[in-house]
Amino acid sequence: MRRATIEYESELRHKNEMARVQAEISGKTRMERENQDLALEQIRVKAAEYRTTVLESIRAAGSLIGQGVSNFITDWDKVSATAAGITLIAVGVYAAKMGTGVAARYVEARLGKPSLIRETSRLSFFQGLRRPVKAVRRVFSRPSDPLAGIVFQPVFEDKLRALARATINTRTNGGVYRNVLMYGPPGTGKTMFAKSLAHHSGMDYAILTGGDIVPLGKDGVTAMHKVFDWASASRKGVVLFVDEADAFLRKRSKVAISEDLRSTLNAFLYRTGEASRRFMLVLASNQPDQFDWAVNDRLDDLVRFSKPGQPERLRMLKLYFSLYILDPPRVAWWKRPRHIPLPPDVDWEEKLTEISRRIEGFSGREISKLVIAWQADAYGSTEGRLDETMMDRCVGEMLEQHSQKQVWDKGTLDQS
Repeated sequence: MRRATIEYESELRHKNEMARVQAEISGKTRMERENQDLALEQIRVKAAEYRTTVLESIRAAGSLIGQGVSNFITDWDKVSATAAGITLIAVGVYAAKMGTGVAARYVEARLGKPSLIRETSRLSFFQGLRRPVKAVRRVFSRPSDPLAGIVFQPVFEDKLRALARATINTRTNGGVYRNVLMYGPPGTGKTMFAKSLAHHSGMDYAILTGGDIVPLGKDGVTAMHKVFDWASASRKGVVLFVDEADAFLRKRSKVAISEDLRSTLNAFLYRTGEASRRFMLVLASNQPDQFDWAVNDRLDDLVRFSKPGQPERLRMLKLYFSLYILDPPRVAWWKRPRHIPLPPDVDWEEKLTEISRRIEGFSGREISKLVIAWQADAYGSTEGRLDETMMDRCVGEMLEQHSQKQVWDKGTLDQS
């Protein structure tokens, strides 16, 4: 009976506990449902309030904008002032853009140097600041002999002096310059005379090569216009010397050239179509027969440079012998080069005359290299002196090299 009583009490406690747990769960569930309904109601109320606020803001903004536009449209003074302001802003932006471009081109043409120009005597503004002494000397320099330090045949020298006189008188009287073609073998003094012509005429010179123009591709047209804009901006005038001009001025009808090179050639022809008062065009070429017919049409004078004869070779030997052996130029104003002793029992006049007969066919550049080789042998000797044996050895080596170059040139001509 006691055990039954205990089991009955346990069963009652279990039922009571289960009833209590179910009551608690039911109460919590009902409470959460009520709380959820309350939260949803609060969200709906806030959303309705926010929507009402946004709609009222839109209505207020639209009303203000509409009223403002209506007032603006009906007030013609405001419309006129606004239109004038917008026009001034557009004009200002356009003027600033165009002014910047013009200023950039002005600075590039007068203060800079085009990338195609390899060498020039024209000093820019910044170069004048860095080298004031050189700039002052350039201003007060006087024209000299156009053939000073250059040796040609007497008849040819007369022609070149006439060309120099015509150029300086053209510059003095504000005339138009003639376009000149200098053709002939390499090393015959074309570049040297172009520089001397510019200095004698009181002009600047600028040197560019045709080989630099070919690889430019589509940028060649822009680079070509920059060169001519730069040359046209000079007040003194520029001798525009184009070396190896046949590299890009070839015949368009017979030679297959790219479209970019054709466009560059057309730009060159456009800028040289009329005679200029600002620059003198000087073309140099070893193969003038390769020029396009339009290029030939722009040439006013043809000057043929040939290799020197025996009297001219002797004069060149004496000139370079004095320049590199007897009285070498100073490395700096405070430093003189080392003196080269010479044997006293040698008749140098006769020796140079003999050598001038042996080096037949040499160009002026080859003669200069020969004398420089004498100087190098003298500096490299143990005693630092120059004698006849050293000179004869150098002459023999130069003759062998000259013969080999002729064989190569003959092979190239035979293949062509």
